[in-house]
Amino acid sequence: MSTGLKITLGVLAAIVLFVIIIGGAVAGTYNSLVQLDQAVQSQAAQVQNVYQRRADLIPNLVGTVKGAANFEQQTLTAVTEARAKVGQVTSGALENITRDPQAFQRFEQAQAGLSSALSRLMVVAERYPELKATQNFRDLQAQLEGTENRISVERMRFNETAQAFNTKRNSFPTVIVASFFGDRFQTKPYFQAQTGAEKPPEVKF
Repeated sequence: MSTGLKITLGVLAAIVLFVIIIGGAVAGTYNSLVQLDQAVQSQAAQVQNVYQRRADLIPNLVGTVKGAANFEQQTLTAVTEARAKVGQVTSGALENITRDPQAFQRFEQAQAGLSSALSRLMVVAERYPELKATQNFRDLQAQLEGTENRISVERMRFNETAQAFNTKRNSFPTVIVASFFGDRFQTKPYFQAQTGAEKPPEVKF
């Protein structure tokens, strides 16, 4: 075998080895991003589940409150309308809020509006001792408080998984690999604290 042929074969072998190494690195990075992305999506589903639980409590809560004499209709209407807005958002463009920042923002804003309306309802309910004395209302208050606390926990966990993804995604050289896949691995949004919404509706017995 001539020296020139040996050199050529050596160069080709080096190129093949280089391609294999690079391909393996890209594949490993891709798989890592997929795992982190799935973790974010799973946690987003958990957030939506606890928000849905809260939404499911509202019809019974509103129905119970309606039984109180002269209860402020405006407050009830605000809660009902806020719940309807949440339903419109979650049933529409939120198939994957982790990849659509605008949909994520609409989702968060709608939920924050419902949190605010529920807080006002609880404040108004303090003026109706006969309402607070009913077992059904007390049970609903307790369930709502527990759900609000759970929402805070799941939002925090979502932010943690989103941070883990973003840290990996935006580090070098992963950021280069991620850019090859367009929106598939774009940076994840975070839940932000809303003014007054960081506290669950206060429940007093």
